[in-house]
Amino acid sequence: MMDGNDLVTEPSRKGIISQAWTRISQVYQGTLDRWTPHTRSRWVGSFVLLLLFMLRIFTKQGWYIVTYALGIYHLNLFIAFLTPKIDPAMDFDGDDDNGPALPTRATEEFRPFIRRLPEFKFWLSVTKSTLIGFCCTFIDAFNIPVFWPILVMYFITLFCITMKRQIKHMIKYRYLPFTHSKPKYKTVDSTVTVN
Repeated sequence: MMDGNDLVTEPSRKGIISQAWTRISQVYQGTLDRWTPHTRSRWVGSFVLLLLFMLRIFTKQGWYIVTYALGIYHLNLFIAFLTPKIDPAMDFDGDDDNGPALPTRATEEFRPFIRRLPEFKFWLSVTKSTLIGFCCTFIDAFNIPVFWPILVMYFITLFCITMKRQIKHMIKYRYLPFTHSKPKYKTVDSTVTVN
């Protein structure tokens, strides 16, 4: 025979777990929202975390497979960061023979460069993956013995081939994914003095 209290406690446990998970996700999202405007600080923190990871790899002399996988994942993220969201190579409505291109004259339609992977998501993915890689260095099952110079050569070759293809794509469709020379407009003072 079932006791009536068993039926009451089961849904309340699910409710408590659900509420706890909701609260944790709200705190996590609130923390991310507070970090959003601090671009330089976020990247410095990620770079320090990456340096700690590399220091652990060098001091322990292992986990080269984890490092190789992390490097390839970061390269994949970087390529997505450099690539436009709407790839001009896939736009078949272009008029000229060379395919579509971003505007080069003031009379052409303005189309801003929108990244396939936004900066914040790029930073978040780099940080999460570095943390996961760092945690993997504490698990001996991931310390597979390999001849690491071969992995370094594979990575360098993959990096060169991938970046060469990306740079050719950038030259062909005339876009630059960085906005360092973007003009900054000043606000006009709205107070007018009357004589």
